[in-house]
Amino acid sequence: MKSESDLPDDDTQGVRLAKRVAAQGGWSRRDAELLIDNGVVRVDGTVALSPQLRVLPAQRVEIEKNATPQPVPPVTVVLHKPAGMDIDPAAPLAGARRSDTDRSGLRPLPRHLLDQHCVAPLGTRDSGLVVFTQVHGIERKLVEDAGILEHELQVEVQGEVTPEALQGMRPARVSVGSQREGRTVLRFAIKGPQPGQVSAMCARAGLQVMGVRRIRLGRVPLAGMAPGEWRYLLPEERF
Repeated sequence: MKSESDLPDDDTQGVRLAKRVAAQGGWSRRDAELLIDNGVVRVDGTVALSPQLRVLPAQRVEIEKNATPQPVPPVTVVLHKPAGMDIDPAAPLAGARRSDTDRSGLRPLPRHLLDQHCVAPLGTRDSGLVVFTQVHGIERKLVEDAGILEHELQVEVQGEVTPEALQGMRPARVSVGSQREGRTVLRFAIKGPQPGQVSAMCARAGLQVMGVRRIRLGRVPLAGMAPGEWRYLLPEERF
């Protein structure tokens, strides 16, 4: 950590943290804001993430050693959306918690939530894997390849599932996953499903859909996340 030098103590109302960091380290105001955005600035030992935070002269401001001001790299986030949840575009992860399965090592930053675009969304009643991204290349791929990207779904239905019913659901690949208490969980693998398509396919087979959960999108799986949990997409993961 680089500790502050003695700074003028003439502002009893405090100054903006960005101004304090700029004065302390000899950076421009913009560079100071970038340092704060990256989570490398602490006030009295606590990471401070708002350049607008007002700090008093007596408060200790520290910048991590060897920290460099640079824009926060864009990220992609995957969420296990619970059934019945409507996603707020302005706060896509509101109420969600970070999954213990996250292996990214990234420090969550406010900048990670700005300008997140929801790609391949799910209906309100559906659950499972939803993707938010700030990465233009990922957004472009998921939009442009939407018609050929394979979705793996767990579809819970009520009604007897016969081999003939499964055959009638082509071009999707459908198999029986489990059965209990008069309900059957089907596993669908289908490319570019349209809203309502899976329910319509089941209805034609005389099956009533009770719930749909997306467990894989392309090559990215839900991978053990509980409903309401999220994680960062790893650099090596590809849809």
